[in-house]
Amino acid sequence: MKLYTSIPDKLKPYFDKELREYKSEYTKGDLQSAWRHLERAHIIGQRYPFSHSLAHWEMLQFGFKIKSTKEVIGQIPRLVFGGVKSFVGKIPVGNPGGANVPPLKPFPIEQDIQAIFKKVGLNSKAS
Repeated sequence: MKLYTSIPDKLKPYFDKELREYKSEYTKGDLQSAWRHLERAHIIGQRYPFSHSLAHWEMLQFGFKIKSTKEVIGQIPRLVFGGVKSFVGKIPVGNPGGANVPPLKPFPIEQDIQAIFKKVGLNSKAS
């Protein structure tokens, strides 16, 4: 069994960029775009426990900021268990991570994110 730990150095800039874009869009008041960047950060970082947990932490904070009880309640178990699932390599590939989707359901990965994975030498289909 492969144990995953930190996000690869080649992938980290893409994850960080999505988090920066999230914060920028949130600051501008574009909540829909901000959320989309959080989902993208989640997809990029979901294989790696710390990045996966950070994405869910940011989603939890977003839930508090927009006063969404559904998001806050939905993020708590994802925050608790997401990193563990990443550590043992059992993640629902492509899942955007929000409380509006089933936590264990895989989703297709957008072409541009697949291209990022390919560029850095990762298989976007692996779970």
